[in-house]
Parts: sequence; structure tokens; C-alpha cells
Amino acid sequence: MSNTPLIGITGKRRTGADLKGSLKVMSDLSLDVYWVDYSQGILAAGGLPVFLPLGVDPSLYVERLDGLLMSGGADIQPELYGSEPAPETYKPEPIRDEFETALLDAVIDLELPVAGICRGLQMINVYSGGNLIQDVPRHAVRDKPPATEVHTVKIMEGSLLEKLYGPSREVNSLHHQSIGDIGENLVITARSEDGGVEGIEHQSLPIVAVQWHPEMMTSRDTDPLFNWLVTEAKK
Repeated sequence: MSNTPLIGITGKRRTGADLKGSLKVMSDLSLDVYWVDYSQGILAAGGLPVFLPLGVDPSLYVERLDGLLMSGGADIQPELYGSEPAPETYKPEPIRDEFETALLDAVIDLELPVAGICRGLQMINVYSGGNLIQDVPRHAVRDKPPATEVHTVKIMEGSLLEKLYGPSREVNSLHHQSIGDIGENLVITARSEDGGVEGIEHQSLPIVAVQWHPEMMTSRDTDPLFNWLVTEAKK
């Protein structure tokens, strides 16, 4: 039997109408999808990625998993952090919010390692009682290829992220929302030059998250975040 750690990856729900080239008669059927870049990062780090479809009780997954990667995607329902939707907030995916909330309940109970990327960082913060700034348009650089490094992230001395990336990192940027108030038991360990939150860590659990997209950068196959997750999952 293989001892390769099994890493769950979250994704999004779409319909056939969103899939170019699908038959019109299938327009109303649902799809659960994720960007393959996430699984490529896990594979390169020596893990075995498995996609977690929505609509299944997360407790049925977690005892078979060794780690979790929370991926990017749609905006989170502002109601979950006590706010009204701003005009700039994109249409949320309640089924995904509910699934990922239950998923975090389950993985935290088992103290499985968790890495969050973009929405994943935001979801970990909202789950922990923090909130979000619903629109920071200056951070969403979407007129350049996703791998383009567009700003510098400064990383807190002595943090896990510093051990992984060093004191600073050039990163890409696709998000239009950002962490406002930090959640309970979380620490901000990386910021952009204008003070925006770019990295968080849990004070006692193996949970770390970044706001940029390492899976879309040219350094993906050697990226420290994927290596950290797979290494922790082996323990």
C-alpha cells in the first residue's frame, strides 16, 4: 500500500451553461470543478491530490485524508461575517461556503494540516470569526498572465511563512477582497507594501494560508507551501 499522503482539494460548482462547448441540453446540469494547477503543485511536492466534490458530508472525507488544500474561487457570503453585501461583491456560492465550513470543523478536530490559497485564506479567517474588506480593486491584476509577479510581500520574522519563503516574496495578485479583522487564534504573518494581508497562520494548529496564487506561478513545482503541506501530511 502506498504511503503517499492524500491531499484533499476544494473546488467550485458550475453548470453546463458555464462550460464552453457543452451541449445545450446539459446547460442546467451541475459541475464540480477545480483548477488543475493546484493538483500539479501537490503532485510535484510528492503528494496525491484528490478533489472533494460538494454536497457530500465532509466527515466522510477527512478520516481518509492526510491534509487539505483550500483553493481560490468565489466571494464568501458577507452574512457569514456579519456584513451586508457591497455592490462590488461577486455572487457567492452558499453550497460551497457551507461545505467548507463543515470541512474545517472536521479537519480541525483531527488537527490535519491545512494550506489556504486566496479564497482559502479568506475562508479560514471568516471561519475563525474574522471579517473581510469586500473590495480592494488595486490588488486584482487581471490584465496580465496569472504568473506575473506584480508586488512584494513582506513576511514576519520568526513566522512559518518566513521559514518557507524568507523575509520577502514577489507574488502575483488576483484577489479583489482582503482580510479586515483577523480571526481568533490566527496571526497575520505577511503583508503587501500597502498593508494588505497576504499571509496568516494559526497559533497552535498546522494551518497556514496565503493571499497570492503560488499554483499559478512559474515556481509552482518547487513552491514551499505545497512542500510544507505534503511534509506535514506525512507525519
